[in-house]
This record gives sequence, C-alpha cells and structure tokens, in this order.
Amino acid sequence: MDELDIDAVAEAALDDPVLVEGLPGVGHVGKLAVDHLLEELDGESTLVRRVYSHEFPPQVSIEGGVSELTCVEIYAISPEEGRDLLLLTGDHQAQTNEGHYVLTSAFLDIAEEFGASEVFALGGVPTGELIDEYAVVGAVSDESMLGELEEAGVEFREDEPAGGIVGVSGLLLGLGERRGFEAACLMGETSGYLVDPKSARAVLEVLENVLDIELDYETLDERADEMEGVIGKIQEMEQQQQMDVPTDDDLRYIG
Repeated sequence: MDELDIDAVAEAALDDPVLVEGLPGVGHVGKLAVDHLLEELDGESTLVRRVYSHEFPPQVSIEGGVSELTCVEIYAISPEEGRDLLLLTGDHQAQTNEGHYVLTSAFLDIAEEFGASEVFALGGVPTGELIDEYAVVGAVSDESMLGELEEAGVEFREDEPAGGIVGVSGLLLGLGERRGFEAACLMGETSGYLVDPKSARAVLEVLENVLDIELDYETLDERADEMEGVIGKIQEMEQQQQMDVPTDDDLRYIG
C-alpha cells in the first residue's frame, strides 16, 4: 500500500455540497455528531471514498469476525430538504504533524472533486468541569462568515479555544482558507472527561439551522441518558471518597 491510498467506492452527483468533518477528539463530539447525521440520513447516504494511510494506527477493525483496515470514510448525501452533504468520519486521526497536513489536503481534494466550496469541522472544546448548559464556540476562515453563525447561536470568544485548534479540524480552516474554501469549526463545550452526546446535539442544532436540515435526536438522547448514569456514579464515588478522608480526630493516637 502507498503512503496514501484513496479508494473510489462510488460516484454521486451533488449540488454545491458542504463537507462536514467529524473525527475523534475532545469528548468525541465531532464523531458523535457526524455519526448521528449518517444514522438519521442513512437511507439517503452513499459511501463514495475510503482513505487509507500509513499515518493511521497499525490495526484493523473487526465486525462479525471480518477485518477492515483502518481508514476514513466519506459519504455523499442528498437529503430531501437542505444542503447536499459530504460527511467525513473515522475512528482515528493521523499520528504525526506531517500526516495531519497530508490527510487534510487529501480531504480537501475530495471535497473539490465533488464540487464543495464550504467546510464545517465539528469538535469539542474542554471546560475541565461538568456542565449543564452547552454553548457552541466557533472559529471561521473569513470574517464574512461570522454574522450567519452568530445568528444560529454560535459564540465567538476572544482567544478561545486557548492554544488554537489542532488536528484535522484546525487544518481544514487553515489549509481550506488558502485553497479558497469557506471553512468554519463548531466546537461544543464539554467537560473533556467523557464521551458527550449532549455537546454533540448542541453542535448539530446549529448545523440544522445553517444547512436547513431536520434531525431527530431520540437515539442521541438515549446515549446522553446513559452517560448521565455514568456521571452520577462517578459523582457518588467522589462523594464517598470525600466522606472516607480521615479527620484530625480520626488520626488521634489512642494507647
């Protein structure tokens, strides 16, 4: 296999599609969001490209006993309402700086091939603590994009996220801008400790508004309920540990 292999699985005629990226990251927010889009629009999606690379971990996934070499997949969707989509999903990102550049360039090549000129990278921004209200923080490749996204509820904060945006999501903005794409990154606030379906829903609600699509959230809400149970158990364990900490009275010597 070459350093980068792209399998043309199928072709699709799309009308001015938008590339939407959701690879693993903080809280798995982007991946959860794109996988939910695929689940909701399953009857309308077509797998069009698989991207293989030496930059992915040396492993295969197993389903029903059958192996599949690690890759990233791109699906084409023409929903009955709203914008046509190219959805990029996978279980891994590149393992080196160079690999991030190589793969992001390949993703933009594929987007151009299908006529896309807009990109949305989806991800999470860590708060370091459990939260109840989920804001969506944004970054764009061009100032002209700010107004529409602000109207859709996206917050643009000074110097946030701290340290910038790394990985494919950041490079889709940086390299995308240099190649003439309008690119935006939508980041749902998340604790950063656990997989966060609620943050993914917050990001998807913004996309619904911007792309004129309509989604059902039943399965995502079910996952959120499961995570709430996990969080509850973690909080109970923390409270128990605090109760078990010995006090000064407990440490007195009795002879």
